[in-house]
Amino acid sequence: MLTRRAPLLGSVLLLALSAAAVQGSAAEPPPVPGDAVIRGPAGGSEIVITTTSRLAGAIHSLTWNGREFIDSHDHGRQLQSASNLDVDGQLFDETFNPTEAGCERDMAGPTSTSRLLWLSAGGRDLGTVSQMAFWLRPGQSSGGNKALNTTALSNHLLQKEVRIGAGGLEHAIRYAVTFTLPADERHRRATFEVLTGYMPPAFRTFHVLQADDTLADLSPGPGEQGLPVIAATADGGHAMGVWSPAVAQTTGRPATYGRFWFERQQVAKWNCVVREAAPANDPQASLAAGTYRYLAWVAVGTREQVCDTLATLRKRPAAEMKR
Repeated sequence: MLTRRAPLLGSVLLLALSAAAVQGSAAEPPPVPGDAVIRGPAGGSEIVITTTSRLAGAIHSLTWNGREFIDSHDHGRQLQSASNLDVDGQLFDETFNPTEAGCERDMAGPTSTSRLLWLSAGGRDLGTVSQMAFWLRPGQSSGGNKALNTTALSNHLLQKEVRIGAGGLEHAIRYAVTFTLPADERHRRATFEVLTGYMPPAFRTFHVLQADDTLADLSPGPGEQGLPVIAATADGGHAMGVWSPAVAQTTGRPATYGRFWFERQQVAKWNCVVREAAPANDPQASLAAGTYRYLAWVAVGTREQVCDTLATLRKRPAAEMKR
């Protein structure tokens, strides 16, 4: 489906798609094509975003001013979203981990275990809905912990709405993400990786955007803190940063930001995370099924352009930024 602007799917339709995913179908519809390109002018060049069917519509490439910003190697190293949830009180990294682009066993292969259900792209706007694969297949382990999922494909839906040059700022990308938790699961804790970017090794210089809008150096981590992260080339000529006005629906806690350098893989990573939790004083409570919607802003350009863009966005009225 191609349109000039990616329309927003309502919560009712997302929940209907989620119910259909839970129930399954004897005759599944043919796959939705996932190859799309959107673009917008920025700083005398263009920001160009590309999705592929190989990654079920996740973002495979982002280029600006002659540089690739995404290290799209397997089905984990993209500009994408994921969630990590507890099962019967157990919460370990990757053991119940719906992931937009696919699963670990998809590796560098041509197909994804995730299913693309809907795509709209045109001009500067992109929208997708996908049914996310679990990162681990049943029987696999991560960090010595067994996968807690019993299927390869989850019933968790992920909707994204992306606009290049949003808010009147040509270096800004508005990135709205909606996670849908299915009604037939019970979870008390969820870590929503609203957005993560895996970047080539040239982007291993990390900075933090401080409260006074100046930049300070960050170690390569791993680490997580409450101020926006920027990953840049050593000369500052190319950079990508993230800021979010999102807060947890259950606790009101703001988004946090991580950065990582993986020496063996020679890849840099940043992420923006929101954690949801059922009340600690009620052991019978669980997270509500339905939609969890968050907004993140990504800035792409030189280090100075990224800093200025995120600082400008952060000063805007909260109500405007949350739309």
